[in-house]
Amino acid sequence: VIALNGVMLDIHQFPCLNDNYGFLVHDRESGMTVAIDTPDGAKYLEEAKSLGWTIDAIWNTHWHPDHAGGNLKIKDETGCRIIGPAGEAQKIPGIEDQMRGGDTLKLGELTVKVIDVPGHTLGHIAYYIPDAKVAFVGDALFALGCGRVFEGDPKMMWTSLSRLKDLPPETKIYCAHEYTAANARFAVTVDPDNAKLAAYAEDVKLKRQRGDWTVPTILSRELEANPFLRADDPALQAAMGHPGDPVSTFAEIRQRKDNF
Repeated sequence: VIALNGVMLDIHQFPCLNDNYGFLVHDRESGMTVAIDTPDGAKYLEEAKSLGWTIDAIWNTHWHPDHAGGNLKIKDETGCRIIGPAGEAQKIPGIEDQMRGGDTLKLGELTVKVIDVPGHTLGHIAYYIPDAKVAFVGDALFALGCGRVFEGDPKMMWTSLSRLKDLPPETKIYCAHEYTAANARFAVTVDPDNAKLAAYAEDVKLKRQRGDWTVPTILSRELEANPFLRADDPALQAAMGHPGDPVSTFAEIRQRKDNF
């Protein structure tokens, strides 16, 4: 439960599919409940029912089936409103409201800001709730990682990550997959002298051994340790062979991860 500025927000997180996380966000004052993406429609409905919540809206981050595949099942059951990226409207099942970066939504009385984060897909968006200091980033950013650049290019992806880097450092980042252990194993190969990263990687290892989740993460921690967010760091640029060039540094790190 997040209690800030008199606002009570419940964020219910649960595993679904192989390694996805589902998120239900519930505003206590208005009673409004939002599904962030829909990897598994039946699972979302079951989780909402167990909490006594009704899903009023779906906020899709991008079109991939493990993010929008449950849209119509939930819509059929609840009549909820489907909201998603304008740039991918043709691919989002049942979309009604098309969002672009700079647009805002309401969750009860809370303002939600839409951020353009293309790269993984061309229309990918993130949802940021300033008063609650939380961001739902889909597959744009992961704990110690970032999404594969399937549809965009490195410059586009770095620009998107830079937008997320600019959020307040205390922002909780809700990413869509439990990839952190694999991301940590890679990260230490490109940034071996980073003590903050080494400590984070050890923490992740212990958490996963206990069966604990590593999501959400805190942006401040990612800024210190996530190599994909540190492509503007001179030491990392030099190590990757691209001094003064964050885009080429990012591209090099991403290529190494893809081949890791």
